[in-house]
Amino acid sequence: MSNWIEVGPVEEIPKLGARVVKTNFGDIAVFRTAEGKVFALRDECPHKKGALSQGIIHGERVTCPLHNWVIELQNGQAVAPDVGCTPKYETKVESGIIYLGSVVTEAA
Repeated sequence: MSNWIEVGPVEEIPKLGARVVKTNFGDIAVFRTAEGKVFALRDECPHKKGALSQGIIHGERVTCPLHNWVIELQNGQAVAPDVGCTPKYETKVESGIIYLGSVVTEAA
């Protein structure tokens, strides 16, 4: 487990909510969907660097609060017609605790 960062109990992130984790590689937004799935993206929209953690979660997407860009939580990709990507990080939940892993996708 040494490569994983403990975020905290999954219940501390409300459904359709987010929490920001400060790391050596920047702020990471950890999201929880209505279905209870957990995702993590760099807390930065690829458009104008808006804080995705402050956006609206719908399904498995988040809408940036600055200019309404929609970002896929599964891969960090902007939804067409917008183009761009924010890094996505591994997550896992064990015994009700969220862990944050390494980057899965890099920004395009």
